[in-house]
Amino acid sequence: MVSVYLDDRPSLAPSRLRFLVFGLAVVVAAGALSARLFALQVSSTSHYTALAVANRTVLEPLPSTRGVIYDRSGVPLVSNVASYSVKIRPADLPESRREEVLALLGSLIGMDPTDINITIDSNPGSRYDSVRVAQDVDPTVANFIAEARQELPGVEVVVETRRRYDSGPLFAHILGYLGPVSAEELPDLRPRGYLPDDLIGRAGVEAIYEEALRGQYGSQLVERDATGRRVQVLRTEDQAIAGSSLRLTIDKREQELAEKALRWGMAKAKLKRGVIIVMNPQNGEILAMVSLPSYDNNEFAEGISADDYQALLKDPQKPLVNHAISDQYPPGSTYKLVAGTGTLADGKITPETRIRTAGYLTIGGARFRDWNGVGFGLCNIFCGFGHSSDTFFYQAAAMLGIDRLGYWAKKLGFGAPSGIDLPYEAAGIVPTNKWKLDTFGLPIYPGEVYLAGIGQGYDAVTPLQLLNAYAALANGGKVYRPHVVSEIIRPDGLVQAIEPEIISEVDAPGALKTMRRAARNVVVSRHTWNLVDLPIVIAGKTGTAEFGTPGPQGFLPFHNWFVSFVPKDPWKRPSDPHGWKAIQRTDSELAVVVFSYNAGTVGNSSTEIVKYYYQLHFGIKKDYRNPHLLKRGDFYVMD
Repeated sequence: MVSVYLDDRPSLAPSRLRFLVFGLAVVVAAGALSARLFALQVSSTSHYTALAVANRTVLEPLPSTRGVIYDRSGVPLVSNVASYSVKIRPADLPESRREEVLALLGSLIGMDPTDINITIDSNPGSRYDSVRVAQDVDPTVANFIAEARQELPGVEVVVETRRRYDSGPLFAHILGYLGPVSAEELPDLRPRGYLPDDLIGRAGVEAIYEEALRGQYGSQLVERDATGRRVQVLRTEDQAIAGSSLRLTIDKREQELAEKALRWGMAKAKLKRGVIIVMNPQNGEILAMVSLPSYDNNEFAEGISADDYQALLKDPQKPLVNHAISDQYPPGSTYKLVAGTGTLADGKITPETRIRTAGYLTIGGARFRDWNGVGFGLCNIFCGFGHSSDTFFYQAAAMLGIDRLGYWAKKLGFGAPSGIDLPYEAAGIVPTNKWKLDTFGLPIYPGEVYLAGIGQGYDAVTPLQLLNAYAALANGGKVYRPHVVSEIIRPDGLVQAIEPEIISEVDAPGALKTMRRAARNVVVSRHTWNLVDLPIVIAGKTGTAEFGTPGPQGFLPFHNWFVSFVPKDPWKRPSDPHGWKAIQRTDSELAVVVFSYNAGTVGNSSTEIVKYYYQLHFGIKKDYRNPHLLKRGDFYVMD
């Protein structure tokens, strides 16, 4: 008999339990997945649609319109014109195709692919910022590039405005040009709204008045396709605010006349550099400023090539430099104004004091010669200044001493930037005991005081500083801050006038009155040849400034200066045939300086150029020029 125990039989309960748990889990999971699918397909449709739209829209800056620039009469000198630019977004340019794409692009826009590479690699922004590689592209080429998306990935064509400088080289040093923002500048400029591919003023008033001219950028929402190209502008978020415009003190006609006179003299004398500046002594307004050689700022506006830019930089005559304000030279005898004014104002001499001049003066074993080799006998200030006697002014400088000579030089505006609203102005040099100790660790020697009195040795001035000093002589002692902008015209029409500003004052009316007569005597004495024969009253001073090493005949090369002014009503009258009364007035509205670099001419080339300018300005029909004085050679010109 077999016994069967119930506890030994297989049990079905645990298997059924596991099955039920598994089934429940499947049901729960399926429900959860269904619920998530429902949420994705129905509930979140609008959310993800919004995200998809956001992925293909971007907020872009909306550039403002840069302000235009006019001459004093309202003649436009700078305007904005539409232009096609080619840009590359590095992130969209496949590295595997870079060489191929840049070769094709270079052939289309006439640019070396190497230069394009350099432009891309020097981009101050990120790989996602567009890089401008060409401006002012021909419309036909621009349209072809815009259509060739497959062949030119990462390349786009945009319509921008560029600057057009209507007179090119005539105003280049005054107006300046725009250039790209550099990687070094971008961190400081970004907070002010600048972008990696922005252009910024690099010279002239474009640089000094950058903030006013640029305006304020706005923003717009733009839709882009999968390749990053713009499809459409959806809306404007913030309107751009146009830049302010400028009205200059420069008169286009005067600029043209000044350049004509300077070019004539430079061609006749075979000069390589020259400067002419015309100023109103009553307020510091610059009416004309020409520095030659010049350059065409339209080349920068259209996108100058690397080779052309390097050629400008390497040119020994430095066409990019405004020689009127950025270079400093020995002033020669024009600086005798300082010693003359100082000795009169300090009571060291009177207008009647006579000083014995000679062929030379001796200090130790050194001889300090007069320019004519014999001197002029007993001379008062009118004789000494009129004939430009060196030995007269050696002694005048010694009477003052180097520090008082420096004091009066600084009162007349020498030794510091004038503050003109143009960049890169040089300061000049006014030697004093402190200056030489700080610079060389030595005191000033007596012979150096002599040289300082005649504008040689350590003395250095800019053409603008020299003109400003003689403008102060002409107006009775006020040294104005020169300026080339007269008004800032806001886009809403409001005008901000640039008011005249006195930066120094020479409180010595008697001394200045005497020196105005002495400056007229320079002309009346025929030290300036036939300048006295012109039908207008002119006063001024010549200057011959030596530099460098002696030539074959033992003479040093030299620069020529002539700085002058005329009274408000300059025409000669029978009642004042020599112009003595007219020149004592302080109402002059016209002062002119000419600088001739490395002149080497028989006569003073700068005097002949100023003479020609006055003939053109006043419409004088008779020609008083002396071209034979512009013959070059190893000469020492009459100072």
